[in-house]
Amino acid sequence: MSAVAEVPVTPPPAASAGWQQRLTSLDRGARLRLGAAAALLLAVLVAVFFYGRQPEYRVLFSGLNDKDGGAIVAQLAQMNVPYKYTEGGGAIMVPAERVHDVRLRLATQGLPKGSVTGFELMETNRFGVTQFQERLNFQRGLEGELTRSIQALASVQSARVHLALPNQNGFFREQQKPSASVLLTLYPGRILDRTQIAGIVHLVASSVPELAPSAVSVLDDTGKLLSQSPDGGAGSGVDAQQLAYVQQIEQQYTRRILDLLEPVVGKNNVKAQVTAEVDFSQTESTSEQHRPNLSPDASAVRSQQIVESGAAPAAQPPTGVPGAVSNQPPQGSTAPINGANPPPTAANAQQAGQQAGGKRESITNYEVDKTTRVTRAGAGAIKRVNAAVVVNYQSVSEAPGKPAVNKALSPEQIEQMTALVRETIGFNKERGDSVNLMNAPFLVEDTPSVDLPLWKQPEVVELARNLGWPVGISLAVALLLLGLVRPLLKARPRGVPAMGPQEGGGQLSAIAAEELERPALPAPVQPQDLQPTAEQLRLEDARKLARDNPVAVANILKTWVNGE
Repeated sequence: MSAVAEVPVTPPPAASAGWQQRLTSLDRGARLRLGAAAALLLAVLVAVFFYGRQPEYRVLFSGLNDKDGGAIVAQLAQMNVPYKYTEGGGAIMVPAERVHDVRLRLATQGLPKGSVTGFELMETNRFGVTQFQERLNFQRGLEGELTRSIQALASVQSARVHLALPNQNGFFREQQKPSASVLLTLYPGRILDRTQIAGIVHLVASSVPELAPSAVSVLDDTGKLLSQSPDGGAGSGVDAQQLAYVQQIEQQYTRRILDLLEPVVGKNNVKAQVTAEVDFSQTESTSEQHRPNLSPDASAVRSQQIVESGAAPAAQPPTGVPGAVSNQPPQGSTAPINGANPPPTAANAQQAGQQAGGKRESITNYEVDKTTRVTRAGAGAIKRVNAAVVVNYQSVSEAPGKPAVNKALSPEQIEQMTALVRETIGFNKERGDSVNLMNAPFLVEDTPSVDLPLWKQPEVVELARNLGWPVGISLAVALLLLGLVRPLLKARPRGVPAMGPQEGGGQLSAIAAEELERPALPAPVQPQDLQPTAEQLRLEDARKLARDNPVAVANILKTWVNGE
């Protein structure tokens, strides 16, 4: 074995020298990656530091017009309050801890004034204002107050109210009725339901005297009529509320039938459809009934008038000779019972005329027995109900262990189910209701099973959604470690101590000796017909020189490293 030079033992380098040596031993790509990682880390730390020191901003006012926005910005600049814009300049933001303070200070200055003016117009009455101007200012103020009330709704971004108030004159026989129209601009993604639209209509109608709700029109910013038209059809001849009412009745009857029959025949073994005919017309009828008076005692006397007239009978003057019995005229002969009466004499006629001089008239009015009945038929009365029910065959097993077969229902069972359906829907034969129950087998379609790929199956998709973020973060961390940390670990020196100019030859000799002591790998077997090239021969001579004289080889390598 060749002689090996002694390698002096040197103390381990300091930590700083070790890191410097590690950095100098890295290649250019590793240094660039390490520098980029350090710069990124520094940028993140700086961003976190400045973001933590930056105050949190909150919205002070939003939806401002240009005039109010400019006035508020000017006041904020005078108060030395930092502010920012958002939502395209439509909102002003200030630090969160100063929001309430700034709002109160701006409110003392009357900001924001807003583009809607209410009854403030009536506060600045000037001398010489005409009656027309007063009425116009009142109308503008009322429109502004209604606009403010409508804009207070959560879904309404802005609103405009137009009132048509005719001039009331007591000399007109027929007064014109007022009307109103409302234009709404909603927030994106917001809608108004029927109850909210009806609330806006009644709000406007209740604020204007003699304004009917049917005279209020509500439109959105696209020109769509939201309120119901006066004819009740919303412009299409069909009332959506009436259609919804009919559908609700039909669904309610259908649900009743299914709830009643499903426990008997099984779920999904019965189908039902109900058609309801509803009368939405409103009718009013008045009827009077008169009964004859039964007896005067049972009747109520309304009025009574008695008229009596006549004169007292005149005294008969004396006739004949005084002191002697006067001659009396002969009395008329009396007729038999069945005979005719004798003609009256002059004395009898005179006596009868004197007795017929009086007259008596009596008029009595009784109350008429009259009954007045007013009947108002409400809208939404059910005129007719038709129900159609289909029941599936029953699955019956004839014997234990045998497959079940489908059997039709018996006529008694069908009749019982029909009676149940009639009772459920409130069957009324007089109004023409009908119930038809049929027993038929349901057709079961064999749908071919489609095998979805693994990545399209619902379970896999749901699992990917749940584990997407954790797996993604883990992969990012793994790539960061493999891309930055692993190259640094590979490029780390294996503990070779730093050598001075006098120690280089000995250390290289020791390394060469160590390499020579290692067992050499067996040389590959080459075909005998192939001759070694000139380069292979020179490489073999260099290896032989290193084995024979390692000290000389070490000095040569030292000269190359030092650049001499």
